[in-house]
Amino acid sequence: MTKVKTWLEDNLKGDLIIWGIVLLLSLISILAVYSATGSLAYRKMGGNTEIYLFKHSALILASLVVMWAVHNIPYKYFSKLSLFALWVSVPLLMITYLFGSTINEANRWLTVPIINQAFQPSDLAKLALISAVAGMLAKRQRKITDIKGTFIPIIIWIGIICLLIAMANMSTAVMLLATCLLLMFIGRVPLKYLLVVGMVGALVLSTAILMGQRGGVFFARIEKFFDDDPAAISFQAKHSYIAIATGGITGKGPGNSEQRNILPHPYSDFIFAIIVEEYGMIGGGFVLFLYLALLYRGMRVVAISTRPFGGLLSAGLSFSLVIQAMINMGVAVGMVPITGLPLPMVSMGGTSLIFTGISLGIILSISRGDHEDAFVNEQKSINRKVKVA
Repeated sequence: MTKVKTWLEDNLKGDLIIWGIVLLLSLISILAVYSATGSLAYRKMGGNTEIYLFKHSALILASLVVMWAVHNIPYKYFSKLSLFALWVSVPLLMITYLFGSTINEANRWLTVPIINQAFQPSDLAKLALISAVAGMLAKRQRKITDIKGTFIPIIIWIGIICLLIAMANMSTAVMLLATCLLLMFIGRVPLKYLLVVGMVGALVLSTAILMGQRGGVFFARIEKFFDDDPAAISFQAKHSYIAIATGGITGKGPGNSEQRNILPHPYSDFIFAIIVEEYGMIGGGFVLFLYLALLYRGMRVVAISTRPFGGLLSAGLSFSLVIQAMINMGVAVGMVPITGLPLPMVSMGGTSLIFTGISLGIILSISRGDHEDAFVNEQKSINRKVKVA
């Protein structure tokens, strides 16, 4: 037992509770996706569900390895890397919009030629923008009201990235805009400037609705959500509600979901409905608790952070992950209109899991770095007191 504890302390640094939350979500993900891919395996693999189990487990493991690798990198380097990633994201988003793979009437995926693996450039752009905004706010804390030097560069990048994402993925763009507004509020940006960002964001999103690929779908989903007629409920929402209603308190048991054979994308967009159907309100409540605990630990990292960039970056990434989780769960229970946002670290996916791992690794790097800085300062203080004595 002592050896295990020593190994964990040597290799899993930073906030150990975040590590525990991630491992629990990973286990839940493997169980839920294995069950939810039954009908998909029947259609494409002749019923061989082990293929999807192995593939998803490998992606979960890859995301954990990426998270571990990133948490060993000092977080100060992410400030410079984020600006480079932003400049890379702009042409990638444009290429994807024009030539990307079309799924559900939108070009969101770009296939890497050599490895023949598709990924969403919006995942990279989202991470880059949050990191860049945190970096710009941290460097300009003493001149936060400087319109030309502080406010204009931030609003330009938010406008460009949100516009390019919204042209094909409105829900991600809205979530990213909300995260940036929260980040700017924490970064002491005056309220009048936040109102300007909100108005620019509304203009950008309106432009994307009119010119983008998903404007019609966006309006249709909003209209159905606010329609009081039960007949207007979409097919996905209807069967998601059935899954949750029939799950009861304790659920039907692992692998006993019925709606997984009816719901479109039960392993990604509606994975939470399958979790509640199989594990009941207890299981669904536990998943909700894990995300709220993740938000709390992320905010605790903000509280103990010794540098502005670390605190702002941890806040932005924590908000991004948990807001996305809340939206996904809200869709399943009918609290928000249907979106295509996956449940972070739980839904089946490739790049989504990897970039979630990167985000969590950065949060752990911040907690690790600040703890180590605090430890060094404490040791220096003790040494000074010893010398004086």
